[in-house]
This record gives sequence, structure tokens and C-alpha cells, in this order.
Amino acid sequence: MKWRGNRKSSNVDDRRGASSGRSSGGGGLNPMIIGVLLKLITSKKGLIIVAVVAGVMYFTGNNPLNFLMGNSSNQVQSSGSYKGTAEENELAEFSKRVLISTEDVWNELLPNYKEPILVLFTGSVNSACGSASSATGPFYCPGDDKLYVDLSFFQEMSRKLNAPGDFAQAYVIAHEVGHHIQNLTGINRKVQSMRGKVSQTEYNRYSVMLELQADFYAGVWAHHSKKTDLILETGDLKEALNAAHAIGDDRLQKQSTGRVVPDSFTHGTSAQRMRWFKKGFDTGDVNQGDTFNARSL
Repeated sequence: MKWRGNRKSSNVDDRRGASSGRSSGGGGLNPMIIGVLLKLITSKKGLIIVAVVAGVMYFTGNNPLNFLMGNSSNQVQSSGSYKGTAEENELAEFSKRVLISTEDVWNELLPNYKEPILVLFTGSVNSACGSASSATGPFYCPGDDKLYVDLSFFQEMSRKLNAPGDFAQAYVIAHEVGHHIQNLTGINRKVQSMRGKVSQTEYNRYSVMLELQADFYAGVWAHHSKKTDLILETGDLKEALNAAHAIGDDRLQKQSTGRVVPDSFTHGTSAQRMRWFKKGFDTGDVNQGDTFNARSL
């Protein structure tokens, strides 16, 4: 993807190097936390723990991969004196350019779009959804309408998830923006309202629908991104699909425990994640992403 020298978003709160105090779980993409939780499934008590922790992660951040504004007039802050590595600083510049591309696309597609703030942090961070460590992975907090990313996650994508590439990283940011779209449209609140009214297995199904729709919105962004400063290159789509495959529930469970428990899925299988991203990419039509009423996921 060609992005260097392009415009960059000012909706970035760079907290890298800042102390955020005590850290706890939010929601996110990181397979390490998912792996630990999945290992508990070997007992009934463990399954209950998984259900409770997954619920806490979901509603204090943005999954166990996320959930789900801001405005160009919002005041952003910077840690100022922090000196990142050359690789990290380049990832920060890259993220600002991806973010403005999402702003360009969604301002065109959605009337009165409210732009989110991207918070960059290292180690741990405080949000309106609580505190979270970098192990949480990228997440969206509906309480303050901000996306939170520790840039080290992008390095882990390549080294531990075998999902390298700048477009794979852009997919992650676009997915979190997708949760922001869900917050703007009220979908996130509808899903939250189901908690306690349905079984945990049924609620997990709603969580999967939420995540797959965010993947779809990421695909819609990718479809329209060619109209912005970003230029897709050969292999970019493959990178994004590979990333979607790498973070499928079935693949992560198989890697962590050697077994797959569909009732515990919260994000969707690798095939589902790839399919919904590709649908958004192929159609570019926001109206075709209703995962909640789809005949099949």
C-alpha cells in the first residue's frame, strides 16, 4: 500500500510513554489472552469463568477482537518527550494516514459522521471503559468513542500470528472504526441490551455477528479507499484476508488448546471473517452488511 507522504489525521492522541497506572483487561485481538481463557474450557467451572471474563472484556474495551467516535474538534494530547524506535514511529505515522482515509470514506458514506480519536499507547492505558494492558490488543471503547492501539501489536501480528503487511495492519484499524460505526448506528447498544436476556451461547452468537459486521465495514472502507490518498498495491487484499484468517476463533482455539468449541466463539471463524471482509470489499455497499439478519454467516 502506498501511503508515505499522504495526508494524516489530527484525531490522534499519542500517549506513548505515558504512565497510565494500574492495568486490567479490556477487549481486543490479542491471542495470548484468548489462549489463556480457552484453556479453562476443560471444565464446567472454567467455561463459566470464560463466559464472565469474555463479557467483561467485551464491555470494557472492544472484544476478546474489540467492540465499539470523536471529532476533529476534539482536543488531542501527546506525551511530548517520548522517543520511539524508528519502526514504531513509522507505524504511528502509518496509523495516522490510515485513520484519515477512514475519515474520508465514512464522511462520504454517512451523513453527519462523527470522527473517532485514535489513542496510541505503550504498555497500558486508561479509558472510559477501564484500564487495559497491551496484551488486550487493539480495542474500541464506546464510553469515550476512542480507538486504542499499542503499536507493538502490529509487530506481533507478523511475528506470532503470521499476518504481516501494512494492509493487514490497516485492516485492524478499519475494523475498530467499524465498531465505531456500530456505536453511531446503535447496533452496539442493541447487542448490549441482550446480555442477561439470553443464554451465554446465544449471546456469543450476537457477539460474532457484531464482529463480522465490523469486518464487513472494514471491507467497505477498503473498497472506497482507492478514492482517497491511499493506493492499494498487488497483494494488499491478500494481506487483509490473511489477517482475518489468522484471528478466526476456530484457528486461535485450535492453536491454543488443540480443540474447537463453537459455542464459545465470540468473533467468528476464519472463513466467516474472510467472507464478510471480502463482501464489504467487493460491494462497497454499507446496506449489505446486516449480519444480524443474514441467512447464514
